[in-house]
Amino acid sequence: MRDSIHKYFRMGTILWMSYPPAQYGFTEPLKKILSDDYFDAIEVKSVENETQRTEAKALLAQSHMTVCFGAQPGLLSRGLNPNSLVEEERKEAEAFLCASIDEAEYLGAEGIAFLSGAWEEGTREQAFEQLKKTTLAVCRYGASKNMTVNLEVFDYDMDKKALIGPAPYAARFASEIRCFCRNFGLLADLSHFPTTYETSRFVIQTLRPYITHLHIGNAVVKEGCDGYGDKHPRFGYPGSANDTPELLDFFQVLKEEGFFRKDDPLVLSFEVTLRPGEDGDLILANTKRVINRAWALLED
Repeated sequence: MRDSIHKYFRMGTILWMSYPPAQYGFTEPLKKILSDDYFDAIEVKSVENETQRTEAKALLAQSHMTVCFGAQPGLLSRGLNPNSLVEEERKEAEAFLCASIDEAEYLGAEGIAFLSGAWEEGTREQAFEQLKKTTLAVCRYGASKNMTVNLEVFDYDMDKKALIGPAPYAARFASEIRCFCRNFGLLADLSHFPTTYETSRFVIQTLRPYITHLHIGNAVVKEGCDGYGDKHPRFGYPGSANDTPELLDFFQVLKEEGFFRKDDPLVLSFEVTLRPGEDGDLILANTKRVINRAWALLED
């Protein structure tokens, strides 16, 4: 592809995945990403330390980058379920997501992303209705602040075991929410396609009207292999599903389906993290190399 990838996408990374805070801290990795002109966007999660939050707001404001806010880690760490059949639990998740919109607004983000919760086969449709209730409330609150809300499509039976996907179920959910809320969309992640037993072509074509955000990364779906599940290892990790050919296919499908939008580029973020003993700088460079190679192989 002769054109720069930056013509069609706002390239980003997920800060807490590229540089896990427990290993790297917060401020220095944030500065490192904000100072790297490869990136047009950055995804951050809740900053609980007030001093760090104030500093992050100032740094982000200086960067001229698109800021995105991930509520997924907060939901998971707190054990919150937006589709809980217990109404008080559902309301707790809803309140957390509305508070996430407030923090995202403070940090200068355009909106938030979240994921659905655990479900059981016998009550799947009831959980679907509960998730609708939560999502509509959060979207309406977000709309009052001109903020978007993205639901990330996860695996449904492998690791996170979230209610949404697979892709057809995600499309059904999105279509019902969009009847009421235009600020809602779906976050499609190449890392999750192998975990839902789907291909780039199937997922992107199925979700096409609703995709508003993109992630790329890798997964190991061979049981018994290191990194099995939704662990987001580096491209080319032993026994994993995604590398340069799969990313090239992903780009090709996006191109065919009209997602190369120079006038309104979507955020396309790395969701790649470290396995034990690995180095964040090297894994970030690995991801850039795979992207550069796949993009170079893409036909004009």
